[in-house]
Amino acid sequence: MAIPNQLPPGKTPREYYGSELRRLREAAMPKMSQDRLGALTFVSGSYIGQLENAQRAPQLDLSIRIDVALDTDGALERLHELLEYSRFADYFQEAVEHESRATSICEFAGHVVPGLLQTADYAKALSLGGQPLLADDELADLVAARLERQRLVNDPTGPELWFILDESVLRRPVGGHGVMANQLRHIASLMTRRRLIVQVVTFEAGPHALLGGMLALMTFADAPPLVYQEGRFAGQLIDDNHLVAKCQRAYDLVRAAALSPEASLDLILSAAEDYENAKQQ
Repeated sequence: MAIPNQLPPGKTPREYYGSELRRLREAAMPKMSQDRLGALTFVSGSYIGQLENAQRAPQLDLSIRIDVALDTDGALERLHELLEYSRFADYFQEAVEHESRATSICEFAGHVVPGLLQTADYAKALSLGGQPLLADDELADLVAARLERQRLVNDPTGPELWFILDESVLRRPVGGHGVMANQLRHIASLMTRRRLIVQVVTFEAGPHALLGGMLALMTFADAPPLVYQEGRFAGQLIDDNHLVAKCQRAYDLVRAAALSPEASLDLILSAAEDYENAKQQ
């Protein structure tokens, strides 16, 4: 089996792996059931089904065992290696897959500009702030991955985007005054081009339901909503209906406490001007 250099359009890495696993299993002579393949590879038949339906992430050791059971000459092991090559952190990869299929994304950012809105210079400064010893090629790869996600912002058929920024996002000078001025004017440009909605929750609003956190609510045309939360070194997808509803309520409370989009645009432009004036001094 030849492994492609890139994934077919419209399929996530997990979906492509699952479809290939199903194809190889059904092509086996004689045709092998999920239960039989599971028994040969020391997992349940239902687990094989979850892999084929992209409900579970493939593991390398199991991919090797399946290759042996199906006599694929290492096809799934090679495919797994391809899928493992990702410019996103492991914990974020699944969120990116869901993000690409979402019909709407509502995100709250408590500390830094959301990745979908970052300029290249801001993304570079942010990456170096967390990993100051990054090699140049690794840094370039991280920034490129961040910018690649932004096709969602520029795609007229992409999801509806709504961002709420804590005022601290505007006031933290990531990369210096010039970088921040350009970053804030980039956000303002996206707003005035009507690519997305942005609101700012100011310091004067006091404590709020999402203080200090990061949260993204994603809705889908053919699936229940999901929530993605992220810390510095880990992220979590939430699909429990009760918890998703609590996150939605928290987001709605913060949205109610935030400035209007028009007032938010004025504040963002004012902050950009402050950085520009500070740069000239």
